[in-house]
Amino acid sequence: MLRTLRRLIARSWVLSKIYYRLYGLRVAGRPQETVWYFAFGANMHDSAFRERRAMRPVEWRPGCVPGYRLRFNLEGRPRGKAAPANISPDADAEVWGVLYRINRLDLLHLDSTEGVPGRRYRHLWIEGQDINGERLRVVTYIADGKETDGNPSLRYITLLREGARAHGLPEHYLRFLGSVKHAE
Repeated sequence: MLRTLRRLIARSWVLSKIYYRLYGLRVAGRPQETVWYFAFGANMHDSAFRERRAMRPVEWRPGCVPGYRLRFNLEGRPRGKAAPANISPDADAEVWGVLYRINRLDLLHLDSTEGVPGRRYRHLWIEGQDINGERLRVVTYIADGKETDGNPSLRYITLLREGARAHGLPEHYLRFLGSVKHAE
């Protein structure tokens, strides 16, 4: 019931503005204005982003966000056996992923599938860059994670690896994702 209500709200600009205000947040811009969304987790894979979440990006390209690193420090399901992706500040690192250009109304729909606003993820507006070095203002998700990292499930890390490969992320990042150990 709550999930259905969230999806209904996410498809209405006016209801979304009211709903976000309840959380002390503001919905900016206009519904058809486009933004760059940076996906670093399962949303890099078309089965998650285009199929399950029904997103239709205007365009996409590989990109990164300097000054952050990929973490697996969130509690997943089943508890203790899966850790979803998160990012955290790290001046010496960079996170690679997929930059999708979507409209703001679609961002609200994406928020509803990620539990935003809520207890877990929240928006983070930062500077990213595409694979050619063009700087872009991007929005992504970040959460307050645990101090220590866990391990993603095999299914989850496979989504990241396949999505990264399909979208042409750099070889060094593919090797990094290949080295991530999955939960048993």
